[in-house]
Amino acid sequence: MLGAAPAGRISPLILAAIAGAWLLAIVAQITGSGKLIHHDTLIEGGLPIWVALLLFVLAWQAMIAAMMLPSSLPLMRMFATTSANQANRGTVMAAFLGGYVVVWTIFGIAAFSGDIVVHRLVDRWSWLAAHPWLIAAAVLALAGVFQFSKLKDACLTKCRLPGLYLMQHYRRGVAAAFALGRDHGLFCVGCCWALMLVSFAAGFANLWWMAALTALMVYEKIGAHGKRIVPAVGVVLIIWAALILAHPAWLPHALSGIS
Repeated sequence: MLGAAPAGRISPLILAAIAGAWLLAIVAQITGSGKLIHHDTLIEGGLPIWVALLLFVLAWQAMIAAMMLPSSLPLMRMFATTSANQANRGTVMAAFLGGYVVVWTIFGIAAFSGDIVVHRLVDRWSWLAAHPWLIAAAVLALAGVFQFSKLKDACLTKCRLPGLYLMQHYRRGVAAAFALGRDHGLFCVGCCWALMLVSFAAGFANLWWMAALTALMVYEKIGAHGKRIVPAVGVVLIIWAALILAHPAWLPHALSGIS
């Protein structure tokens, strides 16, 4: 299990999972194999939908490890310290991570399912098929507007104060650890889902987008001026969406296959 780490420290397996996920993304980028697990390829590639979903979920786990686990390391470290005196601390940490990953996996499945609906809509609506940049602009605009939402601010506040969150919700036991990880995952999804939707559109192994969005989400949570950067990013995304609507050539290549 994850109990091999010294008491109060994050298991090397967690750090290895993050590093391994990024290594996998680099290899996929270099070899071009990342295109094979892009949601567009999976949906339109002729595979049975359950096979496409299974392959996507596997790739999505790597994206979760690469992009979301880094921003949760402060809470993981505190949780490891707090739960260090539990006899089954490895199982407890695994349960905590399991709850977190389950929430993000459900979000990924929802995003993939929504993309299937978008693809079917494009297939049936020729006008939208001829203007695919509208979908990408809508995703960027949605992410930009959400930066100003009260939900974003409330969830970010929870994520920025991991010690307070742990003090209020920590309980002993495997079930309690799973619930704690699940609830933390819900707050994490609550503040990052729109930016992760942009990452979903770009696809796994698009390193520049993954790196930029990961750095942004981590800084929003733990950066010294994380709160100030949130509205600035919102403005940039909204302006970018407007530019795409006015001049589709501004559409990033990574998002050109969103539909």
